[in-house]
Parts: sequence; structure tokens; C-alpha cells
Amino acid sequence: MPEQTTFWDELTSPLNIVLIAFIVYLLYKIVQSHFESNAPVKPPPPPMPKLRKDMTVAELKQYDGTNEEGRVLLAVNGIIFDVTRGKRFYGPGGPYAAFAGRDATRGLATGEVAGSEKEYDDVSDLTADELAGTKEWEDQFREKYDIVGKLLKPGETPTDYSKEDAKAEEKKEL
Repeated sequence: MPEQTTFWDELTSPLNIVLIAFIVYLLYKIVQSHFESNAPVKPPPPPMPKLRKDMTVAELKQYDGTNEEGRVLLAVNGIIFDVTRGKRFYGPGGPYAAFAGRDATRGLATGEVAGSEKEYDDVSDLTADELAGTKEWEDQFREKYDIVGKLLKPGETPTDYSKEDAKAEEKKEL
């Protein structure tokens, strides 16, 4: 006559023990997430005011994410972008931190994660393919980030954006 198995024998089989442990773990995670979701949530930091100005390479270097404000800027094809929203990529410790506060054109063109250290990097020595690549990068930055201004060549005069901003405000009101 076959031996009868009891409930206890079924419960203590290795497969059932693993399944019970898994169920207990899932119940623990559900209860834990319920209590964590009731924890107070910190409000997001207030947005930084938009920055609108042309800069020299020396001025741009101040915006590498280590300043008090934490703003991160970089330049591509002579256009300065505010990439602070992407700080985990471009800020201190990020994989592209070498571009922060610098002209990233040459690095993006060549695939080297390094910003230019020159006072002004004349990228006219790049190939047509490399220049086309930087144009694609510029387009991506335009879609994703705010434009701050332009990167000034030595001796170049900055644009007075207050007049342009006033004209744009007038158009909005109409």
C-alpha cells in the first residue's frame, strides 16, 4: 500500500519552501512600498532663471556645475546651451563632465570625451563628415536644451539680448 503524504510533508517539500519564501518576500515588498509612498516628498528645487548672454571661453568655464548655482553650460558650433537639466550626464562625476563649461564641438566631432582647452578652438580643420556630425549634435541640443547665447571669438562683441527679448515680449502680447 502506498504511503500517504500528510499536509506537513507537502508543505515542507523543497519546491514549496521556495515558493512560500517567494510569496512572503513579495508581500513584504508590497507592504514596504505602501509605507514608503506615504513618506513626505521633497518639493523639486525652484527652476533657475533663464540665462541669456554671449560668453568668452573664459566666462563659459565658470559654468561647469561646480559653482554655487550648479548651472552647467557647454558650447557646440559656437552656440552655448544650458544643459543643467542633464546634470547627471554633463555635471561633476557624469560621463560627459569633460564637456561642462567648455566648447564641446571638437570632442563631439571626433568622439573623444574632452572639451577644448584652447582660448578659442577654430574647428576649420575638421573633416566634412566631422562637421556634419557636430551639426547633428547641435540639432539635438537645440531640441532638448535652452540656448544661452553664442561663444565669442576673441575680440567679438556680445549681442544685447535685452532688446531682442523686449521685441519677443511685444510679439507675445499682440
